[in-house]
Order: sequence, then structure tokens, then C-alpha cells
Amino acid sequence: MIINASLRETRVALLENGVLVEVYIEREKDRGIAGNIYKGKVVRILPGMQVAFVDIGLPKAAFLYVDDVLYDFKDIETQLLRQNGEEEIINYRFENNDNPLSSDLQINDLLMEGQEILVQVSKGPIGSKGPRITSYISLPGRYLVLLPNVNNVGVSRRIESEKERKRLKEIVQRIKPPEVGFIVRTASEGMSEEDLCLDRDYLLKLWESIKKKQQNAPTPSLIHRDLNLTLRAVRDLASKDMVRIVVDSREEFNNIIKFTEMFMPHLSYLVTLYDREEPIFDYYGIEIELNRVLGERVWLKSGGYIVIEKTEAVTTIDVNTGKYVGKGDPEDTILRTNLEAVKEIAYQLRLRDIGGIIIIDFIDMKKDESRDKVFKALKEVLAKDKSKTNILRISEFGLVEMTRKRTGEDLISYLSEPCFYCEGKGFLKSKETICYEIFRAIKKESAKIPGNKIFVALHPEIADLIYAEERGYLEDLENQIRKKVIIKINENLHIEQFEIN
Repeated sequence: MIINASLRETRVALLENGVLVEVYIEREKDRGIAGNIYKGKVVRILPGMQVAFVDIGLPKAAFLYVDDVLYDFKDIETQLLRQNGEEEIINYRFENNDNPLSSDLQINDLLMEGQEILVQVSKGPIGSKGPRITSYISLPGRYLVLLPNVNNVGVSRRIESEKERKRLKEIVQRIKPPEVGFIVRTASEGMSEEDLCLDRDYLLKLWESIKKKQQNAPTPSLIHRDLNLTLRAVRDLASKDMVRIVVDSREEFNNIIKFTEMFMPHLSYLVTLYDREEPIFDYYGIEIELNRVLGERVWLKSGGYIVIEKTEAVTTIDVNTGKYVGKGDPEDTILRTNLEAVKEIAYQLRLRDIGGIIIIDFIDMKKDESRDKVFKALKEVLAKDKSKTNILRISEFGLVEMTRKRTGEDLISYLSEPCFYCEGKGFLKSKETICYEIFRAIKKESAKIPGNKIFVALHPEIADLIYAEERGYLEDLENQIRKKVIIKINENLHIEQFEIN
């Protein structure tokens, strides 16, 4: 795990056998809100859509589906049955665990406008949509997830051994309080009862503090904020296969050490402070890969290529033979290209974190046998993906329809914005991405430039952003490199171009 942390932006990269497989980016000004807990107020209910809009203090109201509303079923059913004059059969239904009215509940039976409610963001805002929320709170720890409102114990499906699943479930059922539930995370595999108890105690204390804060907090307000990207990555991504965690910030290094010593002492010795002059993402070859991710066309080793295009509703991936013409049977050439593309597609889906509906257009194959081989290969590589995928068989036209669980904005959307040079038909790096790229380049080049001044020529819009929003960071950078940065505006430069001397 490679962590590049600065005052305004944190980037975490996961390498497997030296290959970049996942990237996470968090900027302080738009830090993700998924996992945050808010005290909100219901502002509108739409019975026809079975959804309520809740003000949680953000620019856009959050939406809450009826299935995500926590309620005491007995209270609700009692109210409904009394209205129908059937109060005498309530006890019978609950004694027999029979709740026939549960599927008939409407959202206006559960909520009313003006009602205060404790909710958690399950999915951050995407595009024009506000965040999705749930009143089923969950608090993740290293080994367990606390479900304070659900009395149940579940075990991660990624723990394949039935013996281990049974062992973990029995431990958690034994150590948990009667009124709450837990999910046993994949990282708990092989852990002792003592390890699980420490995680349980931490989560229960956290929940108590949240409840106390909720009582006196105004509405709407933020009650609990999830860990920052660095600590979330260590908590969620570090596994027994992890060999090193390298971070280039002394402050974040100390935070990780404290966190691991408290919750994951077996990982503390893996944490290393990066102290080279060369930027950490350059040293590990990650910066080059990130620039490659922004391109639509991805070349295959054989000379073929895939083209990835994203629209608002669907992502399409087109496979082409390109320069690869093979030496024999055309069907064999097509099969080889498609099989090579399968591995690259799975890699790009994970790296770019592409979610939603995905259409893959493989090169047409005449033989059923060839289509079966490609489909089987695709299923095998997607089975290793941590995000849930559903895939349909290849059609006779070579098309595959699939879905991949969407957890937030994909990497391309986060790093880029519609291109004003071509009226939105393509994409540019966003101004913020260019700005932080310039800061990294200044830091990288500062030692090579003599004197106590560095001149940076850049596009006017980037200069405006630096002066308006990033002046503080620029001053911090100047103090860090002990040189004055002089910005020179050059209208002839492309918005992504800059010159340092």
C-alpha cells in the first residue's frame, strides 16, 4: 500500500506484485460522506415512489427508501390493527412470528414530514443525485461491523471455510450483547476471541458516544464522521498478504502507527516512512499509470486494444484487434485477442472503479466453443473482484451485459471534467487535478533549480484557482521548499500544460 498524503489531497494506491490495481483519492474540501451519521429532518415524502427526502445539512437533500427505514414493527402493526379494529389478534401474530402486514407498509406509515431521524449515508452523491441514506446504522471496525439496531450475526461470504465460519459465528454470538448484532468481516479469519472482544468493546463505546451526541445536537447536524482515507485504507485493505505500507507524510505515519498499535498490532511493523526526494508515486511508477487511466484507449500486449466510453447510463467497452493480425486461422486470432482483452477489462474495471451497467462488445466469434471460452474466462477473473458483479452470457453478436456494484464516483469522474474545448464531447483533467499536479511538480523540481525563486507558467484559469482557493497551500509549499513561487500567466498554454523553471 502506497500512501501519498498532503494538506489538501490524499492518494492511496494498492500494488499487487508491483502492478497498480486500486487507487483511492480524497480531497479535504470534498471528503467523502459515505459512512457519516447525521441527525436529520424529513422534509418531503413521496408515497408514489416510496421515498422520503431528508435534510441532513448538505446542499442536496438525501433520499431514504422505504426498505431503508428502521422501525419497530410491533408498534406499527399495533397502530394499523387498532385502526381496523383487530387489536385482539396482535399477540397471536407475534407469538407465531407471523407478520403479514410487513410487505404492505407504506413510507407514510413509517415517517412524517418534520420528523427527526438518525441516518447514515450508504452512498455518496453521484452526479445530480443527492446522497442515499439508511436508518439501519452500521459501524465498521477491523474485524467486526456493529449493527446497533439489529439483533443478528452474519459472516462474510469471503470466508470460505465452513469450519472457520462456524467458529467465528459461535464466538461472536457468545460475546455480543443481546440487543445488538454484528457482521464478521473477512479480516477476522484466524483471529482469536480476544481480538474480536477488543474490536467489540471499541465499537460499543463508539455507539454510546454517538447516542449521547445525538441527544444534544441540533437538527440537522453531523453526529459522527468516518475515518479519513488513510486510516480507512489501513483498516479495510490491509490483509495477511500485505507486505508493506509506505507513507510519505510524517503526520500520517504517526497516525497509522497509533491506529495499528491500538487495533492491528500485527501490522505496525509493516509501516514505513518514505524519505526519498523523488515523489513517492513517481518512484513506484504510479503517476504514469494514473495518466494512462485517463485515456479511453488501452493497448493490449498483442497489438489489439480496448476502448472504454462512459455515458450517464452505461459504460461500453469495445474490443478491437488493432495491429494484431495473427498468423493463421482468423477465428484463432479473434479468440486470442478476446481472451487477452478479458484480463485487461477486469483490471480496468477494478482500477477505474467502474460501476453500474456495463456492455462489453467482444470481436464477433463464429464458434460457440470460442464464446464459451471467453465467457468462462471473464467469469473467473470477475470472481476475484471485491465489488459484486452480475454477468449474462455472450450473445451471438459478441455482446456481454453485466453490472458491477457502484460505490461512488469512478476514478475518471473524480479526476476529470467535461472538456470546454470540444463542447463537452471529451474530457480534460479537472482544474483541481492540474493544480495538485503542479504543486507536486514544484516540489519535485525545487531541488534542481538554483536560487530562491521558482517561476511557474500556467493557464489563467489554473492561476485563478490557486489564488482563490489554494493560496494557503502554496504558502505552505513555499515554506517547505524554502523558495518563493512566482506565477506567470500564459494564455497560449493548454489548460493542462505548465512550465517550471
